[in-house]
Amino acid sequence: MAAAIPTPRHPDGDDRNDRDDRDEDRIQERRPRLHLFDLDGTLMYGSAAPIEISQQLGVEREIRELEAAFAERRLTPPQFAERACALWAELTDEVVTAAFEGAPWLAGIRRTWTELRAKGERCAVISLSPDFFVHRLLAWGADAAHGSRWPEVPTASAVAAAGPETILKGYPRHPIDPAGILTPAAKVKIARKLCAEFGISLQDCVAYGDSLSDAELFAAVPVSVAVNGDAHLHDLATHGYTGRDLGEACALVPDRE
Repeated sequence: MAAAIPTPRHPDGDDRNDRDDRDEDRIQERRPRLHLFDLDGTLMYGSAAPIEISQQLGVEREIRELEAAFAERRLTPPQFAERACALWAELTDEVVTAAFEGAPWLAGIRRTWTELRAKGERCAVISLSPDFFVHRLLAWGADAAHGSRWPEVPTASAVAAAGPETILKGYPRHPIDPAGILTPAAKVKIARKLCAEFGISLQDCVAYGDSLSDAELFAAVPVSVAVNGDAHLHDLATHGYTGRDLGEACALVPDRE
């Protein structure tokens, strides 16, 4: 029987294919990431925007009862928002500023976002909390910030100028639109929109969260970090972090070469 004659290897054949595969892998590794951050309990340690606002207004006990009911799924996001609004008759922009500035933020948020953006990465905040609170994180370096659409908050001077009837009526000036209140599922939809806007795939996203409201987003992305997370995220998260420094939490996610 004649011996099989080996097929000559083309100098640009298999080697070229191997090089193409390696180049494609390197390109994929270099693709920028989109880091998606929850706010309540994640960027903020052990607290939430509604709690911080309610502390300023002297209704912390009442809002914590609503928070507990929401966590136990006895309230939907729109129901929570409506009942929280009913507690905030004296809400003004100055109150929101005091709540934001006095909140227990994790250390290193601005520094970490600056470092991520310097590497070509993107940072966004997606939260169920009021947009008038969430949007303030744009000034800290977030590329995007999305929150639930709540009625506009007046300034104290505008309330005073409007007269006694406005003061008695209080916040909000008009009812909440339930369609503008975000849900856990909405976080995934917003993430997809941000990916399209930034030219990034959902497979290039990293999610950071702390509770059940982040579970759907964690399930939709390949990498996730439970930041001071509860039991709902233990089996879903790629990484877990307990502490008060955002840079340490982000450092759990390896850099792409």
